[in-house]
Amino acid sequence: MWASRTLSEEVRITRSSITSLDWVTYPIMRFNDSPEEIKIKLINRPDQPAAGAGELSGPVIAPAIANAFFDATGVRIRQLPMTPGRVRATLAAAKAGTYK
Repeated sequence: MWASRTLSEEVRITRSSITSLDWVTYPIMRFNDSPEEIKIKLINRPDQPAAGAGELSGPVIAPAIANAFFDATGVRIRQLPMTPGRVRATLAAAKAGTYK
C-alpha cells in the first residue's frame, strides 16, 4: 500500500475537473506490479502491546525509496508520487543543470 502511494497514487485533475473518478482511472499498483516473491518474517513479542498490523511501518517507505533513488543516481526526487515521468524529468533537469 505504501509503495503504491509512493510510486503511483495521485488524484489527477485538469483545470476544470477531477479525472481519476473511480478505481479504474485512479493510478494504483496492481497485483502484477508486486514482486513475485515476498519473504515474511513474523515476530512474536508477547511482552509488547499490540500496535496494529503494519500501519506503523508505512511512513518510512517513501523516504526509503527516495533514498534508494538518491543512492543509485545522486539526485534527490522531492515530489510524490515518483512516477516514471517525474523520475525522467528529475534526471533530465539534473543533467541539464536546472535541477532545484
